[in-house]
This record gives sequence, C-alpha cells and structure tokens, in this order.
Amino acid sequence: MVEYIEGATMEEMDFSLYNALKDLCKNNSDFFRTDDSEYGQRLHEAFIGIIDHLETVMPLVSDISQVAANYDFDAATPGNGYKSFVAVVNTCVAHTLKLAQWISYNRDSYIFRKGHYMREVESCSHVLASLGTCLQHLKTLISWSEDGSLFPKDSHSPKELLTRAENINQYCFYGRCLGFQFCSSMRKVLKFISIAMASYSEIYYGEGGFLSKASSSLWTGGKYYIDPELRARRIVNISQHAPVDFCKSFWLLAETEVMTRLPSIVSPTVAVNHVIEIPPEPLELDKVDGSGRVQIPIPSSHIGSAPVCCRLISAVRRQGMIAEGVKKDSQSNMPGPSKGLIIHCHGGGFVAQSSRSHESYLRDWAVRLDIPILSIDYSLSPEAPFPRALEEVLYAYCWGLSNASVLGSTGERVVLVGDSAGANLNLGVAMKCQELGIRSPDGLFLAYIPVLVAFVPSPSRFLCLMDPLLPFGFMMQCLKAYAGQNDEPSDHSEDTVKKSSISNSMEGKSPELEINRESPSSASDLESFEEVSASDLTDSQPQAEARSFQGQLLDKLGSSDTLTTVSLASPQPPMDKPNPNGCAAQFFEQYVLDSDVNLEGEEVPVLREAGSKILKPGSLDVVGEVNFPKKLSSAASRMVGSLTGNFMGRGSQSSTKAMTRGNSEESKSGKKSIVLSALDNYIQRSPSEEFQFEVPKDPYLSPYWASDDVLRKLPPVSILSLQFDPCLDDCVMFAKKLKGIGNDVQLDILEGLPHGFLNFSLVSKEAHEGSLICIKRISRLLGAEVESP
Repeated sequence: MVEYIEGATMEEMDFSLYNALKDLCKNNSDFFRTDDSEYGQRLHEAFIGIIDHLETVMPLVSDISQVAANYDFDAATPGNGYKSFVAVVNTCVAHTLKLAQWISYNRDSYIFRKGHYMREVESCSHVLASLGTCLQHLKTLISWSEDGSLFPKDSHSPKELLTRAENINQYCFYGRCLGFQFCSSMRKVLKFISIAMASYSEIYYGEGGFLSKASSSLWTGGKYYIDPELRARRIVNISQHAPVDFCKSFWLLAETEVMTRLPSIVSPTVAVNHVIEIPPEPLELDKVDGSGRVQIPIPSSHIGSAPVCCRLISAVRRQGMIAEGVKKDSQSNMPGPSKGLIIHCHGGGFVAQSSRSHESYLRDWAVRLDIPILSIDYSLSPEAPFPRALEEVLYAYCWGLSNASVLGSTGERVVLVGDSAGANLNLGVAMKCQELGIRSPDGLFLAYIPVLVAFVPSPSRFLCLMDPLLPFGFMMQCLKAYAGQNDEPSDHSEDTVKKSSISNSMEGKSPELEINRESPSSASDLESFEEVSASDLTDSQPQAEARSFQGQLLDKLGSSDTLTTVSLASPQPPMDKPNPNGCAAQFFEQYVLDSDVNLEGEEVPVLREAGSKILKPGSLDVVGEVNFPKKLSSAASRMVGSLTGNFMGRGSQSSTKAMTRGNSEESKSGKKSIVLSALDNYIQRSPSEEFQFEVPKDPYLSPYWASDDVLRKLPPVSILSLQFDPCLDDCVMFAKKLKGIGNDVQLDILEGLPHGFLNFSLVSKEAHEGSLICIKRISRLLGAEVESP
C-alpha cells in the first residue's frame, strides 16, 4: 500500500492538492479510456468517479472549514469534530493522489497489475463518496446547532438526521483503506486487529465441534488478509448484527495468558502487583464540613452485594504496604509512604477489559511517577448495568482513602485517573463525593471520556462509522448495555438503586490485615485477608450471582510476575455457567501471530493456524514498527508452550464450553441466532435503525447534564482527547462548559491516534509518546514534576 501524507490542514493545502488530484485522475482516465480490457475500463471509470466526488466534496470542505474554528476549546487548542472530518478528507485526498501518481509512473510497465490497482482506485472512490455524504450530514448539524455548540438542539434527533440523506457506505472504511486516517504505526496494528476480529467471528459463530472448526479454519486469517472486501463486509455486519456478548468475548482476547504476559516482559518491572478484594461491609468517612461521619453505600444494584476487586501496582515496596512474606523489622529499610495516590478506572465500553489488560501502561506510569496506583475492576454490563459500576468505584475510592497506609501512601494527594468508560465513572465519583459531603479527589485526569451515554449526533460521533476499534454498531451496543436497555426487568433492581444513594449513620469498621496462605487461583503462595463471617452475607440470589461474577473476575485477573492476591473475603468458586473466556482461549489455541509480505513487498501482521507454521522466536513484533526488547524473543517460545498447555488443560475445557455457549445463551435470552454463513450476506443496515431506545438525562450516567453548581465544585480537571476519536466533541464541549463556569481545566488533543491508544503504547511509537503526555498531566495534578523522557 502507498504511504499517506499526515498532519496537513486545509489552510496549509488550500485546494492545490485537490486540483492536482483532479489533473492526475483526468490523465489516468484518458490513458485507460482506450484499454478495452475489463480492468482498464474499470480504472477509467474509477478515476472519473474520483473527479466527480471531488467536485462534490470541495465546496463542502470549504464551507465547513470556514466555521470549524468557532467550535474550538480555545485558540491554543484547535480541534473538534468538524475539523476532524476535514482532516479525514484531506488525508484521503493525499492518499489517493499518491496512488494516482504511482499509477501514472508505472502504468506502461509489463508488470503493472491492473486488477490490483483497479480495486485500490475503486476503494478510494468509494471512500470519497461516503465522506461526501458525511459532510452533507455535518452541514445539517451546523444548521441545527447553536453558535459554538457541537451538540444539536434537543428538538432534533440522530434518527432524523440519518433519514434525511442517503445511507452511508461503511464497507469502504474497513477494506483496503482501513485506518488510513491514523498514524502509520497504528494502521498496521488496526489492520491486524480487524483481521483478528473477522477470523474470531468464525470461531464464535461456527457450527460443529472443535475438530471441524479447526479443520475448516486453515484459510481464515489468510482469506481476510487477501480479500479486504470480504473482511470489510464481515466487520460491518458483525458490528451491526452481533450482540454485545460478541464484543465482550472478542475484547477478552486482551485478557488471555499470551497477551497479559507481554507487560511483564516488555514493560518496566514493578515490585508490587497485588489483586485486592474489598469486602462489602459498612464503611464510614468524615464529612469535610466536620459535622459528623457518613455511611458509604455498599454496592448492591442488580447483582446484590459482593466484594470489589482492585489491583495495586507500585514500582517499589513501601513501608506499611500490603506485602507477602515481609517481616516488620525489614520494613524500616523500605522507602516511606508516598504523599500521592492514583486511583485508576479502566476503559472498555463498560462491558469488557480489566486492570490486567491495562497493565501495559500502568506499569510504566507507576515507575515514572513513583506513586502507587490502585486500579479498580468494577462489574461489567450488561450483567451489571448502571449504576452498579459507579457504586463500586465510589466504594473502592472511599476504601482507598480510609486505607491509604496499606497502599503505600499517606493520601495527601489523591487523583482519579481513567480512560473512556473509566473516566466517565471517575467523574461520577467526584460528583457523588459532593452529594455525600466527603473528601473529593484532588484532581481528575480524563482520557477520551464519553460524557453523554447516548448517541448524540455530534460531528465526531460520526467518526465511529469508520473507526476500526469502535465501530458504530459496537458503540451503540455498549451504550445500550450500560444504560440498561438490554436488561430484563428485575424485581429488586429499582429498590437497590434507591438504597445505593441512601446514607445512614451505621458505624463502620476498619479491616484488619491478617495473612492467609491459601491460594484461591494460583499455585504460588498468595496472601489474603481474614474471611468474612457467613452471617455477614445473606445467601440471596443476587449475591449468588455476584459471587459468580467475582469468581470469573478473579480468574480473569490471573497472575503476573509479582502478583499476589489480597482478600478481605475469600473468593467463592464460580457457578457452573459458560466461561466467557472460552472463545478467547480457543482462538489463541488455533492461531498464532505471524507476519507475511503483501503485494507491495511490505511486511504485515497476519494470523496463521497454529499448526501451519512454527512461530519462531522474535516473530511477535506485531506491527513491524516498534521492536520489543530482546527478552521478548526469549519468551516467545514460552508463550507458545503456554498455548499448548491451554489446549491440553484448562483451555480445552473452556473451549468445549464455548462450543455450546452460543445456542444455550441465545435460547435463554430469546435472541435470534446468527448463522455464520449468513453474516457475509447481510445487507448493511441504516444507522438510523440503532436509535430505538432512549436514555434518561441522569448526570451520574451522562455527566454533561450535571448542573453548573455541581460542576463548579469539581477539582482541577485535565482532559485528553484525540483528533479522530468519536468522543472528541464530548471532551471539547465538557472542557468548554467547565471553563465557562471558572473551573481549572486543561485540554489536550493528540493527532493520529485512535480511541483506546493507551493499550497500544508498547507497539506504537506515537501511542507511547501520547502515554508520556498523560504522565505529565497526572504529575501536574499530583503537584509533582516528572522529568521529561
């Protein structure tokens, strides 16, 4: 594939690039006009089509560019959804120009492959056509919005917008031009993930047993690499027709043993990596006004009370910190407690991932900041929709304040840090602190935060129509799942929601640290707290469900190089129900990461069946852009060995369960079963069909709706967003709202990176540089300075 020109703005390019492309297209079109072959005629027509689309796009780009600056946060921080779409069009034009130039230089060659470049040119033509349709939508949005507002008036709905114009062709964004708008290192990663998603769908929806799936999957990874159009159709159809369970299952691939070993291999080594279980028992905090103490609500919505899991990560072991096998007299030689404490919430669309899948950057942060990090593993939707996750994060935050000493901190400065869904939850916790009258965090770092849990038709939200990591259908499924739209009504949910917001004067008790040598989930010695009495927890059905979820979560959290488990309540064994990790385990049993050479002679990531080629040490350089440290090579063979172990041991069992999961779950829920062979034959659905639900304007669900009085009391806020992030307008509008009422707020907008880039800081240079910016912003909130890398 040809390279792209990145970072060019409309002002820098003017229309000279557009006119140059038109001239080249006319030249190439005239050349292929006399070519009587099918490919020659299609090339001629494709170049004519590009010229026509440019004529449509140019005036739209001009109109939007003239008003786009009115929606910026400030002059020093340019960026909003309108500018992002202009940048997408510019990048597409630059890519198409380079392709047209290459064709004009090589079209007379005997080895010129007309079939290949015909498809490339047609793909660019389709992308330009779809972008033209998107720009028409943006002009409508401008007319619907007040001056400076990226959100339309309430009188207009997203369904109304999408039904006013022709349907947008999403397939073209997931084929040959997939991820063209992102930086070069991320394009290769996104292509690999897209191939993995399409391949994984065959296992998830495949019929038959393990052997029949394995025998028919030899060509799976290869066919989706060789045939981008087939891959695009599969991805769009999956995102539109698959339930949220598929999203959860696919994203659980990041929780597999292979993927979670990478941070311990290539990330900085940390001295402490504990999993902590916080029991659901009474907890009190002093009110900030000195009027007494307040009872912190125990999480109880939807699944009843259950322990809250967290992960403590620290670069060094500090005095008083939870430790295994450390004598009291030896603690005197340890560093003293840190003045700061970071409480982190992971992203994942409210439905997936955990602290374990975010270790890749949390380890680096813990080392560079030299401050303990407590990452909260809240319950996930749709099993535990709003407000369950918010209740758990609030409870864990309050527990952290009360027990800062065992976390290696004095608690003088406590900063809430989160990305995506986790940032939304942290903002809700800060507002809950005001409601309860307890200590608020000293700062908030919010990375690519959605402040509206509903599809508001802002310009940046339309970027999910072309986002490989957050397709439109997946985004809608996650929003609906967290808002509770996918849940069946339960008799106790309404009562528990009410109870969760009530404070009483019950007397809390502080946990006592007692080491228990029993290991709940690992062969190594793990430390735990004393078991809570059975009388403390009633054996209701919601609590049984909660213990089941907790058992699965502990299994997912797994072990690491320095990992131990610290528990205030011994984990209960999971109930006999299908393992959500089954498909993920089976996928990695059948496939390995490998590389191949494409038609242009470039090395690219592909999936191969585990038996078709031996994985050589050093071949796990996924994107071929950033080389992992040398120790990764020596560990590659161990990873392959672990895959074999999974196949022969627990992995094969979970895979067997996965074979029957689809039919059993769908029969229970009443959902229509999706046949694998039909996925590629579905017709693209209009996005307007996704808006058949309404979300209440609850400020704890969508913090943008909070009153000015509440927002004015927030601590200093640092927001980081991305040029092509569907949540960009959320960040810009929320930052403008905070600035307008006098809050201390800082906004950063990074270029060329996708939503969730922090998870790729190990494999992308640009993502790693973005992570370093996050470290600087967090250190500012902590009141400390970090040396520039």
